[in-house]
Amino acid sequence: MSLLLGAGVASAQGAGDQQAFIWTADDPDLEWGPCPDFMPDGCGLAVLQGDPAAHNADVFFKLPGGSTAPHHWHTSAERMVLTSGEMVVDYDGQDPVTLRPGTYAYGPARLPHITHCVSTEPCVLFIAFEEPVDALPTEQH
Repeated sequence: MSLLLGAGVASAQGAGDQQAFIWTADDPDLEWGPCPDFMPDGCGLAVLQGDPAAHNADVFFKLPGGSTAPHHWHTSAERMVLTSGEMVVDYDGQDPVTLRPGTYAYGPARLPHITHCVSTEPCVLFIAFEEPVDALPTEQH
């Protein structure tokens, strides 16, 4: 057992090359960029970690209150947690689901969906992408 503990300590010490960090959606140092053109005005993306053109990037996605992200899909699967607002996600072939702050959701790669921010306040969604970050519009279903 002591050999295993010693190996764990050595691994943890090797991780010291990177610094831990945190972000909140209202952090004034967070840089919000635009969403793709087909998304509603006021939509924003903020990269939290990684390179959005590479694998395994994490982002905040902000959708203004009362707005809709039109029918679209992503090359990557999405692992998501809603941090603020109330959001309805409607994946093709499934019943719509309502996300409230703290709700985890998984969206498979290439599964088209529509997202509605049904609250008056903006909806902010943490998304971990496995593949490069994208959103591709589809024909309305």
